[in-house]
Amino acid sequence: MYRGELEVQAKRKALAILQDEITKILNSSRDLSILTTSLIKGDEMNTHQCLERMTKTEEEVENLCRNITRDVAEIGSLMANREDILRTAYIIDDIAGYISGVAFRLANMKPMTIKKASFDSDLNQLVGMVVDTIFKLNEMGRALSINPPNAIDIARDVQTLERQVDVKHRAVIVKALNEISSIKDLLLLKDAVEGIEGMVDKCQEASDSFTILALSM
Repeated sequence: MYRGELEVQAKRKALAILQDEITKILNSSRDLSILTTSLIKGDEMNTHQCLERMTKTEEEVENLCRNITRDVAEIGSLMANREDILRTAYIIDDIAGYISGVAFRLANMKPMTIKKASFDSDLNQLVGMVVDTIFKLNEMGRALSINPPNAIDIARDVQTLERQVDVKHRAVIVKALNEISSIKDLLLLKDAVEGIEGMVDKCQEASDSFTILALSM
């Protein structure tokens, strides 16, 4: 088997693992949305189940990241853009960690605090934008194997969502400082909202990495 064919096979395998990674964090983001709704309703059992699923998904994404690192190391210099592929895998791994972190903080808040001053609506909007952003990343991952130029077009949607989350994040933080008297709940909400903002920033980084990969296809 000649070098060019080895590189093509290695790249296909790496892209398949990246797609698997991004699909798992999309499912995890949907669990975050379910958790948020369950928390507002006071459904502790469903909240706990969501946390367990997200923890399991985070571990699965870490394993996939290790797999892609091993595979890229084995092929070595045969893969021209191996650094870009690895960078993308590590960023996606970071996103999974952000999702678990946000979920943990929300799960430790009191439902009454979240319902106060319509924070339940604010959180649902923010988490909804997270799901939308990761869905766009999932589309970018699929496009890399089918139609790379399309991935570049989708990147604009990710950037638009990142800006919307940034604006909403600032508004919620200001409102929380004015409306929440409990220091504990204020810190938990602030950390959760800032975690969402940081997560979407990571999604923007992943989008940039996908764009770089698309340009090299």
